[in-house]
Amino acid sequence: MAVLRVVLDQANDIVDPDQADAARSLVAGLVATAPERCTVEAIVPAGADDDAAASADAVHRLALGRRELGAAWQLGVVAGVGGGMIHAPSLFAPLAKHDRVHDHDQTVATVWDLRAWTAPEQLSRASVLWQRGMLKRAAKHADAVVVPTHAMAEQLAELGRFGDRIRVIPGAAPDGFAIPHDGPERRAALGAPARYLVATGTAGTLDGVFAAAAAVDADAFVLDAPDGSAPAIAAVAVAAGVEAPRVHVLGRLDAQDRSALLGGAIALAAADPAPAWPWRVLEALAIGVPVIAADGGVHRDVLADGGLLVPSDGFVAAVQRAAGEGARTLSVLASDRSRAYSWNGSAERVWALHADL
Repeated sequence: MAVLRVVLDQANDIVDPDQADAARSLVAGLVATAPERCTVEAIVPAGADDDAAASADAVHRLALGRRELGAAWQLGVVAGVGGGMIHAPSLFAPLAKHDRVHDHDQTVATVWDLRAWTAPEQLSRASVLWQRGMLKRAAKHADAVVVPTHAMAEQLAELGRFGDRIRVIPGAAPDGFAIPHDGPERRAALGAPARYLVATGTAGTLDGVFAAAAAVDADAFVLDAPDGSAPAIAAVAVAAGVEAPRVHVLGRLDAQDRSALLGGAIALAAADPAPAWPWRVLEALAIGVPVIAADGGVHRDVLADGGLLVPSDGFVAAVQRAAGEGARTLSVLASDRSRAYSWNGSAERVWALHADL
């Protein structure tokens, strides 16, 4: 019997909610698509709740908590993990010397975000140093490194000697992501009017989106804004013609609030073309919300013909289209494109990857 061992480092200590959701969804997909006589074991830190890996067939609990594991694995100290087929849905992986040929051990790591190299100012110094250190270990010890888009694969290839070890396996929206029955009440609680845009991006990338909001007389909701960024983002909005009360700068919302807010929006405007998996774009596609994205490699890979790709000064015309006669067409295109992504589909590709190794 073959056992695929999956690292769930955020089983009890959530650091990146999107990646934590993705890891749990992948495990469920791996169990659902497991080949005959194959099982899935979750590797979790000490202190993980019993239900943290409930969808896995078995659980291997380590002696160290997540913080201690992060420090140990960065140094290559992976005692107690064991061998076999190990899949890490992030860079949090037990990357050390092993024998794939004779002992049949293999370790795969995943990179969702390359901003630690391309835009380090958007992340904390500690995060940048840890990610860069772990990627160096992956270049030395990983049997494969997974990225979600071909554009990111090309960029990753320039960051280390990976050869043919880079593989592309996309993510998906959270399982069951849908507009909740109490969507109108949730939108009202968030202060959403009848006409608004939802956007993602930084103060340096959102000016075109705010100009578009002003052009269609809409409020603008910015999701996933880092702590302390609200004043700078609001200043950009006001300069673009959006009155201060109509700018809503939000941190991370829970899945139901996100789906409710997205579900009532004219469109999702993804303003930052950074080389990172665009989680909100996938969620908008899943519920048929028109997507307008800054042209860039990742957005081209993810959207294809499922939305509008625009230059930084192209958001006004695109949003006007989404707010007018193009709304229905763009919604259908989004829904059609969403069918290209599912966690079961991603899981099948993970099984195939480990079989190839």
